[in-house]
Amino acid sequence: MANHKMRMAGPVVRDSIVDGDGLRAVVWFQGCRRKCKGCHNPESWDFNAGVEVDTDYVKSKLRTFRGQAGLTLSGGEPMWQAEAALELVRFAKEEMGWDVWAFSGFKLDDIKHGRDGATPKMWELACELDAIIEGEFILAQRDLTLKFRGSKNQRLLRLKGGEVVSTE
Repeated sequence: MANHKMRMAGPVVRDSIVDGDGLRAVVWFQGCRRKCKGCHNPESWDFNAGVEVDTDYVKSKLRTFRGQAGLTLSGGEPMWQAEAALELVRFAKEEMGWDVWAFSGFKLDDIKHGRDGATPKMWELACELDAIIEGEFILAQRDLTLKFRGSKNQRLLRLKGGEVVSTE
């Protein structure tokens, strides 16, 4: 697999129970254009902040993690670094045997149809995901009772090949 440069908002995390089903590794991508009011991670907005690494570095960290059910891509906005994210997704599935989730301010339908600034590489990435939490965080719709979501407008979509198999 190729080795891509990427910008991370923080260290690779292990044993998260709030970023998807089971114990999960989490990669925090740097950079987001949405700047949602009330975002829990506003330090991840600046595309020039964080630290630049290559995907081989991230993969080396992930290889040391035991007992993880999957990998979650968060941020920031993972879709803006789709090539690096896609490499990590394929690695997690093929080498680690994990499922992969992503948090995204994009809606899946917009990614599929190239709307809202979405690119074909973003759709290629979405087609590899097992789940996506889609939609911007809207502070006025904040709901702390929702599983893996922050606001009522966001949807948890279980995917297979980019197609929705269930919604939560």
